Amino acid sequence: MNIETAASQLEALGNPTRLTIYRTLVRAGDNGLPVGKLQLKLDIPSSTLSHHLKKLIDVDLVSQERQATTLICRANYTSMNGLIGYLADECCADAGGCASASEDTTEAA
Repeated sequence: MNIETAASQLEALGNPTRLTIYRTLVRAGDNGLPVGKLQLKLDIPSSTLSHHLKKLIDVDLVSQERQATTLICRANYTSMNGLIGYLADECCADAGGCASASEDTTEAA
């Protein structure tokens, strides 16, 4: 992943409505959710949902698939994991590495 892609994805997720949509789709798993069900679940107007979904699709965080008359939305887990990896890959690189979570918990106790 490059910095431009990461910045675009983070910008898309920086909007509270888009972040809510994305988290809902992540929770839905590989089956995704039909647009109508997503709209009902989040209680937002269809035009608003469409606008925000387009932005998430444009940055490859969400995909859509038509199944007959139903449009299914899915989180793109490969892109999500790429973004998470991009953010964490060099964690503490200049400090010689990061302490493990168990060490952090032990020190706090």
